[in-house]
Amino acid sequence: MSAPRADILTGMTDAHSSGGGSTFTVVVAALANLGIAVAKAVAGLISGSSAMLSEAAHSVADTVTEVLLLTALKRSEKPADEAHPLGYGPERYIWALLASVATFVGGAVFSIYDGVHTLLAGEDLGDPLLSYLVLAVAFLLEGFSLRTGLRQVREEAVRLGAPARHYFRRTPDTAVKAVVMEDSAALLGLLLAAGGLLGGQLTGSGVWDGVASLLIGVLLVYVAWVLGRSNVQLLIGRPVSAPMREGIREELLAVEHLVAVLELTTLIQGPDEILVAAKVDFADSVGAGQVESACEEAEHRLRRRYASIKRVYLDPTSGREARRRARTAEEGGRDGEPDA
Repeated sequence: MSAPRADILTGMTDAHSSGGGSTFTVVVAALANLGIAVAKAVAGLISGSSAMLSEAAHSVADTVTEVLLLTALKRSEKPADEAHPLGYGPERYIWALLASVATFVGGAVFSIYDGVHTLLAGEDLGDPLLSYLVLAVAFLLEGFSLRTGLRQVREEAVRLGAPARHYFRRTPDTAVKAVVMEDSAALLGLLLAAGGLLGGQLTGSGVWDGVASLLIGVLLVYVAWVLGRSNVQLLIGRPVSAPMREGIREELLAVEHLVAVLELTTLIQGPDEILVAAKVDFADSVGAGQVESACEEAEHRLRRRYASIKRVYLDPTSGREARRRARTAEEGGRDGEPDA
């Protein structure tokens, strides 16, 4: 049975891991940013432009971010072992969270500081020709890197039958999300830096350059906040989407002798790794052997429909007992309420 279109709201891959594509996308971005950072720094020092120096800090932060993302991809692929029985998938989000912090500290803080310093102290503008050339080359390289990231997003979205924008917003593959957002921010930052240079050249005032530096800093704060929030949600524990939960419940109820799903818990552990745990009620007439066979069938059905489901834990529970526990918990909650 193929998954319905709505099931892709998790952003999960159902056929294969997207790790290889993510790694290539991150490597392309890292190499592009490393060369751009050096060129921007040289141009900034020669021209005296604070916006160019802010852009250099931006590219350095992006390079550090890509190194951290590569570390995340590598470490999260380690197989489960005795010390980590559920695997290393969530480690991807720890390193990706550090990458968002690097974007904030390495890029945003420096850009805002340099912009404020320029507005207060002023600056002596040099020849901006080299800066314009560097910005043009950087725009081409960043555009190529962004094209690589967007191509991966589109390919994954088409394969899963999802709109690209929706897939990008919901995907748990935060490495690709980081590259696309940072490259988009880089292109906008280049335009801001060029505007600052042009404004200073036309007016002879460094105010334009300082304002451009401040705007670049604010842009990086936004990118760091969005990426940090996405990774924190996944680290805390994000469930699969409601449509996919219904699909899982549907598959469980299709198993012979299984009459009710009393409680269903899902957890995204990585871009292609989902954990499913459920309390299920079996018909009173079935024996232990039939329950074991039904549990094996349920796991097989779930993995056949959703390749991203790696772990399935089923807890046979009496429906009557579950209802009794629920009533007890509800009564206990009422007893604990303070008197009005």
